[in-house]
Amino acid sequence: MIGRLVQALQARPTQTLWLGLGAFLLIWFCNLDYRHLIRTDEGRYAEIAREMVVSGDWITPRQNGYKYFEKPPLQYWATAAAFELFGIHEWTARLWTALCGLLGIAVTFLAARRIWGPGAACLAAVILAGTLQWVAMGHFSSLDMSLAAFLSAAIAAFCAAHGPASSDSTGSDRPRTHTGWMLSAWAFAALATLSKGIVAMALPAATIGLYMLWRRDWDIVRRSRPLAGGALFLGITAPWFLLVSARNPEFAQFFFVQEHLSRFLTRMHGRDAPLWFFVPVLAGGLIPWTLALPWTLARARPQAARGFEAAPFLGLWVIVTFCFFSVSHSKLESYILPIYPALAILLALALPHLSRRGFAWLVHSNALAGLVLAAGSVLAIRKGSAHIPAELLARYEPWLVGAGLALAAGALAARQFDRAGARRGALVALAAGSLGASQLALSGHESLAPLYSSYHTVLGIRPLLAADTPFYSVDTYDHTMPFYAGRRLIMVGYKDELAVPIDREPGPFLPDIARFEQAWRVAPKALALMTPAQFSRFQQAGLPMAEVGRDPRRVIVSKP
Repeated sequence: MIGRLVQALQARPTQTLWLGLGAFLLIWFCNLDYRHLIRTDEGRYAEIAREMVVSGDWITPRQNGYKYFEKPPLQYWATAAAFELFGIHEWTARLWTALCGLLGIAVTFLAARRIWGPGAACLAAVILAGTLQWVAMGHFSSLDMSLAAFLSAAIAAFCAAHGPASSDSTGSDRPRTHTGWMLSAWAFAALATLSKGIVAMALPAATIGLYMLWRRDWDIVRRSRPLAGGALFLGITAPWFLLVSARNPEFAQFFFVQEHLSRFLTRMHGRDAPLWFFVPVLAGGLIPWTLALPWTLARARPQAARGFEAAPFLGLWVIVTFCFFSVSHSKLESYILPIYPALAILLALALPHLSRRGFAWLVHSNALAGLVLAAGSVLAIRKGSAHIPAELLARYEPWLVGAGLALAAGALAARQFDRAGARRGALVALAAGSLGASQLALSGHESLAPLYSSYHTVLGIRPLLAADTPFYSVDTYDHTMPFYAGRRLIMVGYKDELAVPIDREPGPFLPDIARFEQAWRVAPKALALMTPAQFSRFQQAGLPMAEVGRDPRRVIVSKP
C-alpha cells in the first residue's frame, strides 16, 4: 500500500507539492484564534500594541500606561498594524509571530536551495516545519520567534551570499560574494535588532569572527560588504533609536545597560539556571529529530575545499548561540530558537544518508515518545496538582492523548515509507506527525485558560467596565487583564516589571494597601482585581466590596 502511494505521489510531483503546501498552511494558521491570550508574554505584547493604536504614539511603547523600554518596537508595530487593519482579536495578536515562523521556514528553503539544490531545500523546510519548539513558538505571541526568524534569515542569507567557492572571471579560486544576498543579510540583522535588541548583532558577529579565525579566511569581512551593509543596517535601525531617545532621555541607560548588559551578566530578573539548562530544552524542542542530532553535527565538519563552507559555518552558529545563552544569567526555554533553522538544514543534509537501522531507531523513539505521552497524560491528569485542578486537566486529556497518538502515527508511517525505499516520504511523515501533535497540544491548552487568561473573568464583568469606574489591581498583576478589559489598571503595591517606569512617573500607582483602602472607601463606584486570599483579608477587615467574578487564581470585586 505504501509502495503504491509513493508511486502515485512521484507520478504527480507538482500537484503533490501544492497539495502539501496548502495543507500545511491550513494547519499552521487554523488555531490562531482558538486560544485566548495567556500571561505573561501574550498579554503583555498584545496590550502594548493595543495602547499604540489607542494613543496614536508609535514611538514610545507603553504597558498599562507606563513607558516600556525593555525591547524594541518591531513586533509592537506589526501587531498594532494588524489591529488597525483587521481589528483587535487573538488571531491578530498572534499573526506576526505566525508569519515570522513561516519566514524562518521560507528563508531556510531559499538559502538551502541556492547552496545545495531543491532536494535539500525541500527537506530542510519540511524538517523545520515539523520541529516541535519551532511550531509551538510560532503560535505563541512572544518576541523570541521574530528574533529567531530574522536572525536565521540573516545567517541563511549570509551563507547564500558567500556560497561555495567559485571561480572569478580570470579562472582563479578566489571566493565571490553575491551582493544582493549579502545586503539582505544586513537588512535581516537590522530587523532582528528592532525585534529584540543588540543580541542580534552580537551573535552573528561572534560566529563570523570565530569562523574567520578557525578557517583563516581573513577576507570574509571585506566580502561581507561592511560599508554598504552597515549603512543599510543603520538606515533601518537608527531612526527609532534616535527618536525614542530624543523623546525619552532615560531610554539609553535603561535599554542598553540594564536590559542588555546587566540582564546577561547578573541575576536581576531571577532567570538564572544551571549551565546545562538548554540541554533538555533542545532534546525536547528538536522532536522528532533529537536522536539524529549528534550524528548530524559530526557530519558538519569542514572538508578540504578552499573558500567558504556553509555547513561548518552553520554548525558553528549552532554551537556559538547555544553556548552564549547557556553562560548567560538570564535563561528562558525559547532563547535557543535561532539555532533551529540551521539545524534543519544540517539535518536535511544528513538524514538521507542515515543507515536504515539508525533511521529505525529514530522513528521507533518517536513512536515510543508518542505512546508514553498519550498514556502518561491519562495517569497524570487523574491526579491533578496544587496549582492545576484535576477538573481542568481532565479537559486537556483528550488533546494530549491525541497529540501523543499523532506523533506515534507519524513515526509508524515513516517506518513504512522507509521500508519502501522512500526516505524523503518518511521524513515528511515524521514532520507531519510532529506538526499535528504540536498543534493538538497547543489547541488543547485552551482547556487551562481559566488559570492563565483573564478572558472569561472579564467577560462576566463587561457591563461594569464604565470609563469613569476606577479598576484597581491589588498586590498582583495579570498581563492579559488590560487587553481584555480594554483599559488601564491602577496598580496597588505590586510593581512587577514596571518598577523603573513607576518610580520615575508613578501616575495613579498606589504604594500600599492603606492607600487603596482609603481610595476605595471614598470612590462612588470601583472595581478591583486581587487574589482570593487578599479578598478574604478585606472581608475580615469589613471593607465594603462584593464579588462579581472569580476563577481559580483571581477574584474581581466591585464597590456595592
